Amino acid sequence: MAASLKPIIALVGNPNSGKSSLFNHLTGLNQKVGNFPGVTVEKKSGFSQIDGLGNTEIIDLPGIYSIYPRSLDEQIVAEVLLNHNEPTSPQKIVVVVDATNMKRGLLLLTQIIDLGLPTVLAINMMDLAAKAGISYDFIKLSQKLGVDVIPINARKGEGIEQLKKAIATCDNRKNQTIYQLPQEAKEPILEVRQHLGLDNNYEAYQFLQQPKSLDFLSKENQKWLDEVRKRSGIHSGKFQGAETILRYSYIQDLLQSATLKTADDAWKKSSFKLDRILTHKVWGYLIFFVVLFLVFQSVFAWASYPMDFIDGLFADFGNWLSATLPDGALTKLLAEGIVPGLGGIVMFVPQIAILFAFISILEESGYMARVVFLMDKIMRKFGLNGKSVVPLLSGMACAIPAIMATRTIDNWKERTITILVTPLMSCSARIPIFTILIALIVPDTTAFYFFDLQGLALMGLYLLGFIAALVSAYIMKKIIRVQERSFLMMELPTYRLPKASNVGLTLVEKTKSFVLEAGKIILAISVVLWVLASYGPGDKLEKAEEYVMQETANMRLTEQGLQDRIAAYKLENSYAGVIGKAIEPVIKPLGYDWKIGIALLTSFAAREVFVGTMATIYSIGSVDSDDQQTIKSRMQSEINAETGEPRFTPAVGLSLLVFYTFAMQCMSTIAVVYRETKGWKWPMIQLAYMTTLAYVSAFIVFQIFS
Repeated sequence: MAASLKPIIALVGNPNSGKSSLFNHLTGLNQKVGNFPGVTVEKKSGFSQIDGLGNTEIIDLPGIYSIYPRSLDEQIVAEVLLNHNEPTSPQKIVVVVDATNMKRGLLLLTQIIDLGLPTVLAINMMDLAAKAGISYDFIKLSQKLGVDVIPINARKGEGIEQLKKAIATCDNRKNQTIYQLPQEAKEPILEVRQHLGLDNNYEAYQFLQQPKSLDFLSKENQKWLDEVRKRSGIHSGKFQGAETILRYSYIQDLLQSATLKTADDAWKKSSFKLDRILTHKVWGYLIFFVVLFLVFQSVFAWASYPMDFIDGLFADFGNWLSATLPDGALTKLLAEGIVPGLGGIVMFVPQIAILFAFISILEESGYMARVVFLMDKIMRKFGLNGKSVVPLLSGMACAIPAIMATRTIDNWKERTITILVTPLMSCSARIPIFTILIALIVPDTTAFYFFDLQGLALMGLYLLGFIAALVSAYIMKKIIRVQERSFLMMELPTYRLPKASNVGLTLVEKTKSFVLEAGKIILAISVVLWVLASYGPGDKLEKAEEYVMQETANMRLTEQGLQDRIAAYKLENSYAGVIGKAIEPVIKPLGYDWKIGIALLTSFAAREVFVGTMATIYSIGSVDSDDQQTIKSRMQSEINAETGEPRFTPAVGLSLLVFYTFAMQCMSTIAVVYRETKGWKWPMIQLAYMTTLAYVSAFIVFQIFS
């Protein structure tokens, strides 16, 4: 194996085996999320202190059932296990197995053992096994498998220290062989070992079985392996069925000898009873709707107080900077550009945190898997399948990981359609826009003595996006013609009480990622926007006072009114104003002026930038050093110069809400779609249809309500 600065341990296991809980216990807050090199597959890594190894890197690999890849996630895991020349290749493997479903998990373990990798078996969910009456002879299991076997409860942190000791001491059991390779494959295996310098028969066998799935291989080696395969009559899948049967036969014998007590099915009855309700053809959908309703009510009701506090805090801070620092360009940049821009994102952290917390709880409890099962029948009518629900619901947090999550969908057509419609689900980046616009046009009152009216409006927007996604998927189903059938195959995990630490880690990780990533964009755009809004062509800004004095010579303006006119004139004649005026004819039918136009343009970098842009624009337009106005009040006081009425009327607000519900305004999402579809065709189609849908819908809404 390649040398590494720090030991690297990989966590491998089936989906829902508890890898993430173990990863959280091992790494705590000392973790990060990135991508594997060259692909968009999410890579979770962190560090843990292990006696004998020191500061050790832990990698949480995607959940798989076998090293034979059927999806991109499984392909990545296969590459990590087989590519020993990569500096990030793990030195040791921890295979996590569900104690209540050992047979399924041990299949993957036996494959990894045959690869000759130093391996520890962590048997998780021992509390559920005890509840079920299941017990094992761990010593016998360890002796027969040739690896250390450690029982753990990852959710409660039980057995973690014993697992760390086993990781530190485990070695490579090269002589351990479970599956006897086919006789006719032995000669080509020897040839592959010699040609590629491999020291393990099963590893060479995998190279023969799936050369095109291993992207780390050179084109020359892939071509050479294909020639060996053809010459020896070995092709993908030829021996896989027989291998699986033989491995399960071995596992069956192993468990018969090492199982002390089998499960009493009575423990499952409560789960079955709950499933009969939550997956019921009527009650199941009603319960799911109620859950979503409570989520959106909570997003508004619980977050309103901290949001108002943060909004006011940034307004006060900007005013303090203006009053304290010496007058100049740098002070104005800080007070009128950076601080309002950052305030426009930080104030929405409470809402985003609440949304992420609810999503994490639904996943932790096992309910999300039931939603997939429940929605499969409906989804198929629209060209999707049940697995599409996970990306769609994940899209409420962020479209980027949601699109990456479509890799679990095996059918190409269903995956492509899911990718194309997922951005219609309103992500957390839209929350700042929705919140500020809803606050402007929807009264802060209750309906039917209980329901928050603004919360209902927010839920309505999310439902609108979901309906649009389904309708768009149905149209694409008719357009995209592919003769390929698909089936939903998934496992329903055991119901569990969500663990606070896991929910908390997810909440912190996702919220931090959102703030930092959005913050970078907003900071950069706020600086650029301030420059564009503070400077302009010619000498109009320098002579603004002179021009305004001439125009208003016959008007009886107060000193404050005159200063407001000057500030507005400067902004209108700045570079930002020129750009806004240039696009104003295009957006005017939607009810928007040039200021809103600037926000539309900047928000193409990231949707949440809209609020920061509006905050910056209106801060620049303000001249009162003692102005304590927040973003909301500044937008409320904006006047339409043509009508003399408020700029943000219900018609304009509704038009903007509909536009941002449908618009594809996220460069990062376009980039991810390009990576996932391996070309510009589908991203461009996606951008075109979503922009058209947004413009036409916003136009219709404005015309109806104006």
